[in-house]
Amino acid sequence: MQLKIITHERIVFEGEVDELLIQTKTGQMGILNDHIPITTVLDVGVTRAKQGETLRYFATMGGIFQLNDNVATILTDVCEESCDIDVTRANDAKARAEARLLDNSTKVDSQRAQAALARSLARLKAALNK
Repeated sequence: MQLKIITHERIVFEGEVDELLIQTKTGQMGILNDHIPITTVLDVGVTRAKQGETLRYFATMGGIFQLNDNVATILTDVCEESCDIDVTRANDAKARAEARLLDNSTKVDSQRAQAALARSLARLKAALNK
């Protein structure tokens, strides 16, 4: 199937893949060739694309997934391929988010901290799978 991952700024990936594993709002979903048409909301997580024996990992920060006639499209605000992720920066972001969540002051926006933690964990999971 043809996969295209698009952000506001660029096309992150475009090419043929044999299978996909995506993170939807309701859980992980595997996609193979000739899958029925589907449109679903993506959650923050890792998208895995298999090309022959090669696995490629992408940290996707939510978005929309659409598949029709073996053409898969991911529209997302932010996406990073595993080889492009700065692991040190992701670890630092994770530590900051965890510290914010442990802070009991009323000034902490816990939803924002949880979102930052989810993004950093997705980056780390993608980067460590490369």
